[in-house]
Amino acid sequence: MKLIAQEFNINYQYPVYFIDTLFEPGKNHFQTIFDECKIEIGSKFLFVIDSNVHKTNSTLLPTIDMFFSMRPYKLAGKHLIIEGGEASKNDFAVTHKILEAINAGKLDRHSYIIAIGGGAVLDVVGFAANIAHRGIRHIRIPTTVLSQNDSGIGVKNGINYFGKKNFLGTFSVPFFVANDSAFLKTLSDRDYRSGISEAIKVSLIKDKSFFEYIEANAEKLNQRDNETIKHLIYRCAQLHMQHIAGGDPFEQGSSRPLDYGHWSAHKLEQLSDYKILHGEAVVMGMCLDAIYSFKIKLLSQDEMIRIVTLCKKLGFAVYDKLMVMPDQHYENFMLKGLQEFREHLGGRLTIMLIDKIGNGVEVNEIDELLLLQAIENLNAFDK
Repeated sequence: MKLIAQEFNINYQYPVYFIDTLFEPGKNHFQTIFDECKIEIGSKFLFVIDSNVHKTNSTLLPTIDMFFSMRPYKLAGKHLIIEGGEASKNDFAVTHKILEAINAGKLDRHSYIIAIGGGAVLDVVGFAANIAHRGIRHIRIPTTVLSQNDSGIGVKNGINYFGKKNFLGTFSVPFFVANDSAFLKTLSDRDYRSGISEAIKVSLIKDKSFFEYIEANAEKLNQRDNETIKHLIYRCAQLHMQHIAGGDPFEQGSSRPLDYGHWSAHKLEQLSDYKILHGEAVVMGMCLDAIYSFKIKLLSQDEMIRIVTLCKKLGFAVYDKLMVMPDQHYENFMLKGLQEFREHLGGRLTIMLIDKIGNGVEVNEIDELLLLQAIENLNAFDK
């Protein structure tokens, strides 16, 4: 028997910029980033833009065209507008449309695809960019609270398939990320609020002081105070990126520590036909897990109540009737959600819970009877 054992390491780096007006006419913020990131003269770019962003930002495309008309870079044909929201991840035709644009524009591995939009659009564009030529450089410009503080600044891409969340996907590092707070002004109250859920999540598993900041500033967040939301996004993104820089950025193990509240949230989204937004489903999942943690004597009653109270104070529903929807093979969809989450992880069930605010702990078993009881308790909290 012969053996060649090979090992190598790759150092990944990418910047995340926080800015107020990236595309402000007459300013050079975009060029400054291009210079700092050493983007080559003559590079080719394809823009893929969220339809919701396109509708609410009438000057965006003319500003992009003006920028490129005055600089030594090339646009790969017309800007591609794709449907915003989870619909873009549910229909493989959207991915195919992006691949067609990549092929028609003759993009190569030294070209750039810039995605401007919410987390779902960033996911599908990143996925298409990664499977074309085994990887084209992609740049993210997140436009929602949720994508600026969580999904848009991470290293995951994916689409939904076989009715399962993110069944197809890749891990890849964006070339750079630019968080422009100006886009947040165009969000509906519901979309704006939804993104706050991920800040609550990361505070619960990593930073008690951040949770206390959200508690103390709940009313300002409800009023959409600009400085408060900018601080929330920055701190949440910082905590996420610190985690990515830790021991398992590409999730090779059986744990997904940043997915507190997500195992049930993914199933809720699917059952609602994605009428329940991701952030809304995550809140329900976090509150359910908090009550379950209390029932197994992992979390104190006072802290459990603080969590649910904060979510309600921010205007979230903490329960939906779909949580007791029967399934043909399972007594409750939650139990099926657990099975699918186990499959997604790769075998052993590993669920992130908390034993106190600011400290996450992993468990490998869920008491199904107590879980169903926790759902009933959550329904009572929501009334």
